[in-house]
Amino acid sequence: MFKKIYRFIGKPAVVGGLALAFITFACQENQETPTMELEEQFIRYQNGDVIPGSFIVVLNPEGITFRKDGSYEGNQAALRTAANSLLAKYRISEEKLGFVYGTVLDGFSVRLSSEEFEVLKNDPAVKYIEKDRVISIAQGNRPGGGGGGGGSTGQVIPWGITRVGGFVNYTGNNVAWVLDTGIELTHPDLNVSTSNGFTAFTSGRDANFNDLNGHGTHVAGTIAAINNNIGVVGVAAGAPVVPVKVLDSRGSGSYSGVIAGVNWVGARGTSGDVANMSLGGPISQALDDAVLAASNNGIKFVLAAGNSSTNANNSSPARVNGPNIWTISAMNSSDVFASFSNFGNPPVDYCAPGVSINSTWLKGGYNSISGTSMASPHAAGVLLLGNAKTSGFVQNDPDGNPDPIISR
Repeated sequence: MFKKIYRFIGKPAVVGGLALAFITFACQENQETPTMELEEQFIRYQNGDVIPGSFIVVLNPEGITFRKDGSYEGNQAALRTAANSLLAKYRISEEKLGFVYGTVLDGFSVRLSSEEFEVLKNDPAVKYIEKDRVISIAQGNRPGGGGGGGGSTGQVIPWGITRVGGFVNYTGNNVAWVLDTGIELTHPDLNVSTSNGFTAFTSGRDANFNDLNGHGTHVAGTIAAINNNIGVVGVAAGAPVVPVKVLDSRGSGSYSGVIAGVNWVGARGTSGDVANMSLGGPISQALDDAVLAASNNGIKFVLAAGNSSTNANNSSPARVNGPNIWTISAMNSSDVFASFSNFGNPPVDYCAPGVSINSTWLKGGYNSISGTSMASPHAAGVLLLGNAKTSGFVQNDPDGNPDPIISR
């Protein structure tokens, strides 16, 4: 089969306080894995790579001496004070402190020298320290061209929406949090709510809620594109979608930044909301712990299984299990397991459409791409509407235990 070669040489981007350069790859336009072409440029950082000198510190609960007032702002301020106090104990400059997590973790991100790391990890207040890493869109391959541009000849119902039981005009009070590359704020087919929007980026072109990549907008459309006379329609049509921007225009970010987004959702979300995470990378205990803690508040977390054709137990946050957490694998329109999809029961709970999925894109346009990134929002839409049902089982599941196909 002919395989397209997607070339994406990134200029340096700031992640975790460091200037990095990436090739990042997201979703696929077919079930084959496109070949990466590096040409003559040396690409230093890719998905899962350690960010040198950047760490995530999680504190022991019994070592917490401050009181939280229950508000996001109050908890953040209290945690920042505690973090600075701990750093000052070892004469570590407070300028090295990054994100603080006052809701889902008692922890923070920080830049440390090797000597500072050694002394801090042995402090009795510290539960564990892990290295910060690069994380990107669902561990797959960046979509090629196509999509973008305005205009539509009329609304169509994508095959994936039909396969999960069709759409419903949403009338509930909950929202869908999209932890991704942002959402195109002016897309005419989306009901974007920015009042609780978040961005992990404090400077540059990504220091806002708007999507400059396309991926987050595509995810949002599958969940909740409006039932009107243009474009496509989502599972929970017209539901509010909230941008939680933890990945940049290249589709990459840091584990520390993603945890900051989860911390935001855990503080601002309410029971019955859904939070879609179509991203992933190597195992991160801190990220897993954050997702589990946020889900304990009744927020439904929906996680892409990943696109590496491997066991999802080797990927975070896909491997997390909990009563309000669902991990989603991908299939094609014939109910056949997608060759790129991760697998494993647990953590996979359902399979959903993830091949040639048509949804909203940049510049008011639409695009068809593939990946578990596309499967996960189908499930998020179903769960926003209520409890999930099963509509058959996927064929050719490589783990030999066919995943149930989600349906509303």
